[in-house]
Amino acid sequence: MSEAAKKIYMDGKTLAERVNERLAVIKMTKAELALQLGISRAATSQYLNNKYASDPTNIEKKLEEFLITSAHLVDSNEGNNDSLKMAKVPILFNSKDFINIVGLCKACQEEMGLGLIVGKSGFGKTKALRYYSKMKRVAYVECDDTMGVKDLVEEIEKAVGIPNGYGTIHKRVCGIREFFNINEGYLLIIDEADKLISRYTTKKMEILRAIIDQSDVGMVIAGEPSLESEIKTYLTRFGNRIDMFWKLNGLTKDEVKEYLKDLPVDDDAMEEIIVRATNSSTGCFRLLDRTMKNVMRVVKQNNEERITTKVIRQASDMMML
Repeated sequence: MSEAAKKIYMDGKTLAERVNERLAVIKMTKAELALQLGISRAATSQYLNNKYASDPTNIEKKLEEFLITSAHLVDSNEGNNDSLKMAKVPILFNSKDFINIVGLCKACQEEMGLGLIVGKSGFGKTKALRYYSKMKRVAYVECDDTMGVKDLVEEIEKAVGIPNGYGTIHKRVCGIREFFNINEGYLLIIDEADKLISRYTTKKMEILRAIIDQSDVGMVIAGEPSLESEIKTYLTRFGNRIDMFWKLNGLTKDEVKEYLKDLPVDDDAMEEIIVRATNSSTGCFRLLDRTMKNVMRVVKQNNEERITTKVIRQASDMMML
């Protein structure tokens, strides 16, 4: 344990014991902690179970910071037995979409395959991909509409830790391929990839095809539903290489109930939340998450004991759908 940790804890308990106690009090899982700290789930679990064999300096520093920054959550829970105020919605939720995205990423990484993931904005695609990007040997790039060929190459170099490159785009792409061939076992995730394609150019996607064709690397391409049709229309050779595919379906009624299982929700309020989260036009995980954050604000402000339709409507008034 670091000197800072020794100064903070004077009662003989290890850092792992303190963190485990804090997680129990604030009702946070180890998986949620790992995501918050940017540490792999395996490393977090190993440390908290006293089985971590690597240098603990970095993980201990982050855990010490977590104990300091989460202290106010303990204060707000002490002396308060109200189940609503003690409960919280999960940071991570293992929906069918989440599980399949993580599974597809894992398979592509292990088998050096090419995967395609498409889903509407707000369905939780990026959250799941960012979660997986915390694993070992995973490089994550999020694209945007302003990105050119050079920008894409620079972002990939940055994601894998290659120093800023010089020379032509071709030489730099060769450098990326060489990196993956030397450092086997990597997965490259390209999120919001639909922003790389237009009817006028597919050069950026052709760079990705060149990397997957000539490198020992797995790759996952993700984006809006239009990405699937764009690949079929403009990038036939790219589409022919896709090994795995997942199209997000959104939350189901049962998944919404599972997400809210620890909260005291009236039956009519539950039905309203389900309709909002699962309707075909605006329903999505992001809307559910935003709604529940506002619900908890209303609950705290009004000292409510249950979530009712009135609370939901008050929370919705705070949002622009």
